[in-house]
Amino acid sequence: MHTILFLCGKARMRSPTAAEIARTVLVAETDFAGLSSDADERVSAEQIAWADSIAVMEKAQLAKLKRQFGGLLRGKHVVCLDIADDYTFMQPELVALIQQKLRRMFAKVQARPSPPNM
Repeated sequence: MHTILFLCGKARMRSPTAAEIARTVLVAETDFAGLSSDADERVSAEQIAWADSIAVMEKAQLAKLKRQFGGLLRGKHVVCLDIADDYTFMQPELVALIQQKLRRMFAKVQARPSPPNM
């Protein structure tokens, strides 16, 4: 099963919503965390290693992720969903936006060539 880690700032609104939506819509194994020092659930190296794909909400978070975990990101499918911090947890507009973005993200993941068998 494909594993997806969703990251936002504090892991309170966007990333937990995205993880819940992806778990049901994509039938994927999901987790979420935050990149800020005051995040409720701060991202760990173990979560990065676990994930096949990683989705951040903003470009600044993508840059922070690369600074903090650059070497661990090799071979990972990392995307920025471009979702501003303007929503509450499971807000219908956020859910609709995430569903739209996930369809695009998952289509790209499925289109990636499989690594050669070793």
